[in-house]
Amino acid sequence: MASLPDLTLPCFTGDDQVSLREVRGPAVINLWASWCGPCRAELPVMQSLADQTAGRLTVLGVDTGDQRDKGASFAVDAGVRMPTLFDEKSTLLNNLGRINLPITLFVDAGGKTYVHPLPLKAPELAELVGTHTGVTVTP
Repeated sequence: MASLPDLTLPCFTGDDQVSLREVRGPAVINLWASWCGPCRAELPVMQSLADQTAGRLTVLGVDTGDQRDKGASFAVDAGVRMPTLFDEKSTLLNNLGRINLPITLFVDAGGKTYVHPLPLKAPELAELVGTHTGVTVTP
């Protein structure tokens, strides 16, 4: 994929809308859902990445195909503080031509996007962040 789709999603909390085309790299966008077992294991790894790279890398979650209250409950339990969007109808996932979660998008400084379709553990995530965004991360 060359760039993020022309899609606007609401923030998980509040009424703000975010246009994905306006997300500037380097960035990591993680699509997850509370009902997805691999997502539940991966989301704390994404939050750790967000904490470690604050100010150097945008890390954004997208609760996908979920119920807002279930997503919110899981996010609180998992200690998620990174900015998160809500995609109840899985519009982004469908736009990417994918059906399974989790999905992680890596966006470089030029806006080029790489799609990773499998769950990630910290060492692999750190390697992919470096490869696709140029940001160095310690697993």
